[in-house]
Amino acid sequence: MAKMPAIEAAVRVLEKEGVTVAFGVPGAAINPLYAALKRRGSIRHILARHVEGASHMADGYTRAMPGNIGVCIGTSGPAGTDMITGLYTAQADSIPILCITGQAPRAKLYKEDFQAVDIESIAKPVTKWAVTVREPGLVPRVFQQAFHVMKSGRPGPVLIDLPVDVQNAEIEFDESTYAPLPVYKPAATRAQIEQAMAMLNASERPLIVAGGGVINADASDLLVQFAEVTGIPVIPTLMGWGAIPDDHPLMAGMVGLQTSHRYGNATFMKSDFVLGIGNRWANRHTGSIEAYTQGRKFVHVDIEPTQIGRVFNPDFGIVSDAHAALTTFVQVAEEWKAAGKLADRSTWAAECLHRKRNMLRKTHFEQVPLKPQRVYQEMNDAFPKDTCYVSTIGLSQIAGAQFLHVYKPRNWINCGQAGPLGWTLPAALGVRAADPHREIVALSGDYDFQFLIEELAVGAQHKLPYLHVVVNNSYLGLIRQSQRGFQMDFEVSLAFENINTPEEEGVAGYGVDHVAVAEGLGCKAIRVKSPNEFKEAFERARALMDEHQVPVVLEFILERVTNISMGTEIHNVTEFEDILCLDPSLSINDVSGSALNNGTAQPAR
Repeated sequence: MAKMPAIEAAVRVLEKEGVTVAFGVPGAAINPLYAALKRRGSIRHILARHVEGASHMADGYTRAMPGNIGVCIGTSGPAGTDMITGLYTAQADSIPILCITGQAPRAKLYKEDFQAVDIESIAKPVTKWAVTVREPGLVPRVFQQAFHVMKSGRPGPVLIDLPVDVQNAEIEFDESTYAPLPVYKPAATRAQIEQAMAMLNASERPLIVAGGGVINADASDLLVQFAEVTGIPVIPTLMGWGAIPDDHPLMAGMVGLQTSHRYGNATFMKSDFVLGIGNRWANRHTGSIEAYTQGRKFVHVDIEPTQIGRVFNPDFGIVSDAHAALTTFVQVAEEWKAAGKLADRSTWAAECLHRKRNMLRKTHFEQVPLKPQRVYQEMNDAFPKDTCYVSTIGLSQIAGAQFLHVYKPRNWINCGQAGPLGWTLPAALGVRAADPHREIVALSGDYDFQFLIEELAVGAQHKLPYLHVVVNNSYLGLIRQSQRGFQMDFEVSLAFENINTPEEEGVAGYGVDHVAVAEGLGCKAIRVKSPNEFKEAFERARALMDEHQVPVVLEFILERVTNISMGTEIHNVTEFEDILCLDPSLSINDVSGSALNNGTAQPAR
């Protein structure tokens, strides 16, 4: 046993739990923690420019690699409230991050002390656990419990609030005997899997819907193995994108009102059975439950018991970690295949693959200003298959999901349910801090980019290079498009005549000069205005990133108004632009939207 400040014991627990990086902003009430971090020297600290940015960096850090736990740190009061959006985002997507806040001394709580706020109560609705530690001797055990809670069952965030006098108090702590608590994860029984397999085997046109829980559980290889043994096509959700490679013949496309493929929606509407694994039936995926469920049966596998039946009641539910469930699914499927008990799905799979190869959206537009579809086509050409994309919300994200290709788990990093503007940039920095080697491309509209643009300086200061594609139409594009239902275009334009932007730059009236701002924050930036600049711009951006080891911004000047395909039901998606039908035998009744026209589009490579 050794005597030490309680906060040093906390840092030693962080070390034992595998923490090597933390993101934060120091301040008076959390300075004891920073003093302990400095003394120990074992945990790299990345100084954010905004505390919300620190929470999103921790989020991106966790999502980047299996087993990661992102840590964000802030002083008392507004630092904690600034991180609430980050905690909500992590909670919504089942992402474990640890938020540590300073607090006023215990004697000053509820006595109008400077920057003292009941952050425990504020954070409780958006965390798995939020606690103010009032006894110094509890500090190491609270941190131990935090990691147990974050990782057990459905993962999620935890907030620990530390009064400054609790941090400084001396306690006895025996580091040599410390061990992390076992993590609890429910596992499906053999009988449950066999019941689900029997229901699946009795169907004619089954699909597997793979959610983010498959990626969280590091079970993507098992998912692909199960699909290949059974021959059943897979529909990844937006959070599950990458669990099966886009170019795999059994990857049948994404389904939904916005972030979906035409062939994915068409295939889903022809299905009669759905096995959902690690997904939550989010409304952007389902549309109305009546249309989504009509004519098909459902089995739902999820790690969280209260998730099963929350949106609609499946025909059969299994509470299980996705890795445990898929392990048994593979075992049973292989046994049944060896015994000749598995139904032949080759005809159904071939139909799904035919739709995937032929029901595409047009991407090859030559206009200036640019159409966004062309930007994504060029990104597919410019970036390798192992590129990691980071994005949050808006028409940029929706079109990105419709046109980009993802081939590996954790190569599409996206906050699915909360969708806070500004998330992309700091999350990309967190991904880079977790993985110094992966090619990282962030994707933002101009408004998302402006929300936390100051975090570019973090990338410059701490040498966290990545490419940031900004598609600039000087609009809150998604909100403008949704305002069409109200016959208005009101307070969604970001355009103004910037007195500092020369006319010859070709962005007159577009408002903020993102290139100038990015360069002022210590980064590099390139503006692209026409299709014949794409290839050179991508090559130059990557060269600049390699040379300077800072974020490089690629800004594409878009036409002001482009409506992106979306709708009110998965069978009623409006196609605003020309779409393709590479097989005339696919009639308009097989798809949704406008007339079919010829053009260029890119299936997954």
